[in-house]
Amino acid sequence: MLTHPGPGDVVLHERLAENQQVGELLRTARQALGLSVAFLSRMDDTHQHIEVIDSALPMDGPQSMTHPVEDTFCQAVMDGRLPPVIPDMQDFPDAMEMPGARLLHIRSFVSVPVVLSDGSVYGTFCAAGLTPDSRLSTRDIALMEVLAQAASVIIEPQIRNQERLSEIEGRLRPVIAAGGPTVLLQPLVDLATRRRVGAEALSRFPQEWGLPPDACFAQANAIGEGHRLELLALRRAADHLPHVSGYVSMNVSPSTLFSPDCTDFLSRLPLDRVVLELSEHDPVEDYDALKAVLAPLRGRGMRLAIDDVGAGFSSLRHIVITAPDIIKLDRSIVAGIAGDTVLSVVAHALVELAGATGARLVAEGVETEADAAALEGLGVDLGQGWHFGRATTVSELWDYYRVAERQAPAA
Repeated sequence: MLTHPGPGDVVLHERLAENQQVGELLRTARQALGLSVAFLSRMDDTHQHIEVIDSALPMDGPQSMTHPVEDTFCQAVMDGRLPPVIPDMQDFPDAMEMPGARLLHIRSFVSVPVVLSDGSVYGTFCAAGLTPDSRLSTRDIALMEVLAQAASVIIEPQIRNQERLSEIEGRLRPVIAAGGPTVLLQPLVDLATRRRVGAEALSRFPQEWGLPPDACFAQANAIGEGHRLELLALRRAADHLPHVSGYVSMNVSPSTLFSPDCTDFLSRLPLDRVVLELSEHDPVEDYDALKAVLAPLRGRGMRLAIDDVGAGFSSLRHIVITAPDIIKLDRSIVAGIAGDTVLSVVAHALVELAGATGARLVAEGVETEADAAALEGLGVDLGQGWHFGRATTVSELWDYYRVAERQAPAA
């Protein structure tokens, strides 16, 4: 519904910044043509939605912002039943029977389509007067088309973003309704004994999406479902606990960890068998609050891991402040370490850091026996990666990975 704008006021709705710019274009059109009202509308199959209005006159009262398309001048223009420039509405008897003429007393009108970059018609860019105006002519179409094109450039980014969010929602809602992503387990192996000591729970989304899990969770955040999706993934990870030996490492973002639902769920688990991984890619705004949330859980035996150490700049701060039980080396440090002196130096430094803080070190992304042996020689405790096995089901996990040449189970 419209409010009661005064002369020259622009009625704004959802897209505040964009609408202000479009409002200026509408004002330009209205003033240049000497008409009473200018507006931008969005057209769909059944209705016209008035989105931005610039008016030289106060509104008489609340007006509907949505009209059936068959009742609109704009649709009649697009259908060819009315011309795009109408100096005197009384020259068109059928138009005089439409609500715009009968109820709003529109007597002059100009309408051009708003066309997006892909050629689709978004809606219309229009101006209207309450009296006939013989000055209006087809020459005015050029001005309106230029202004309509400028309006399309302003609104298209928000339109495409909304389309993107709708597409994400259409994919993720069924996954959420079905209880969350599939959660598989990837073995965590003691490099010295080759015994599996645990497994990391890894979320998997439909393969046809072609997206890594991190991207899927980021998209869930974009539609306001990030916490819910993470909590569903945690529940599915915890479902493996009764069926697998060793510990289960579960991933969670700091923001989700702060939610009462998450802490309540974690508190009900056998925490001596749970490792909680915090990725350094997710910023921590309040470390004191983070430590306060973690303290009762860690007090009951839960271990804390800092993920992706070495991939960015925040990991050392994470380590210093949270004193994790496990430090996970990012694969960018691990892959190819057997033949890279610089990577060996970096890994050795992190081995010393782990020793000084009492943490165990896990190497992610171990893909060759040479790298596994090199990491063991540097003093890295555990390894994880395709060399030992891709993420798989509980039944396909091994207890030992002694034979380096043995084929890893398929994902």
